[in-house]
Amino acid sequence: MPKATPDEELRLPFFGHLEELRKRIIYSLLLIAVGFVICFSYSETILKVLMMPMNAKLHFQASFPFFTFVPNAVERKLHFTKLIESFWVHMKIGLIAGIILMFPLLAYQAWKFVAPGLVPKERRYAGYFVFFSTGFFAMGILFCFLVLLPVAVTFLLGYKTESLIPIITINEYIDFILKFLLASGAVFELPLIIVLLSRVGIVSPDWLAKRRKYAFLVSFILGAMLTPTPDAFNMTLMSLPIYLLYEVGILVARLFGKKKEPDSAEIAET
Repeated sequence: MPKATPDEELRLPFFGHLEELRKRIIYSLLLIAVGFVICFSYSETILKVLMMPMNAKLHFQASFPFFTFVPNAVERKLHFTKLIESFWVHMKIGLIAGIILMFPLLAYQAWKFVAPGLVPKERRYAGYFVFFSTGFFAMGILFCFLVLLPVAVTFLLGYKTESLIPIITINEYIDFILKFLLASGAVFELPLIIVLLSRVGIVSPDWLAKRRKYAFLVSFILGAMLTPTPDAFNMTLMSLPIYLLYEVGILVARLFGKKKEPDSAEIAET
């Protein structure tokens, strides 16, 4: 049996991983609880922000801040049909907003769980992991809120509804918005996932590059699944970024992925 290298000897054993997992879950739950308390205190303000795609149109401009929401002529209201519905919606807003607020610290906890299974030279990438995972997640949230949601909500409210009066419940609307935001944030983590898979040797940039046509097809399938509207325009708005993120992942994996080691034949020739 080959002798373990000094780096491999420093890796955490299996039961140590279970103890580390328990510790990180506890820390993460505490962080989520703190985020919930903070965001629940501002849940009414957050609710007003989440209603912007329904009551305003996004207008882009050349000067800072480059975009603004223009209120609609008629402001729509949300309804609730159960006494406890409004309360639980505010609880839900506080929870999801708290998770989003604490995402950098939650990402750090995820890294702290993975790090004991890595060799010491790989553990120094903690800051990069937290920074890029938070950055990609934030970009996904912003892209969804500023681009996808205004288009999707406007389409759904105006599609063949000339003789209809929409009665939208607060629970239905908030579920729709929050799920869409979280799905978009998760999808934007694709480049980071590709880099991590490349670092551990599961995939390589060349392997991914040879399967671009399949990735293009899968991106449109995912776009159709994640987009709540049936039209091709909104599906394309979601699908193209997924494929572009795949290409970004290939590029970053070439720079930071695991370097290909020369095989024995190449070594013999040299």
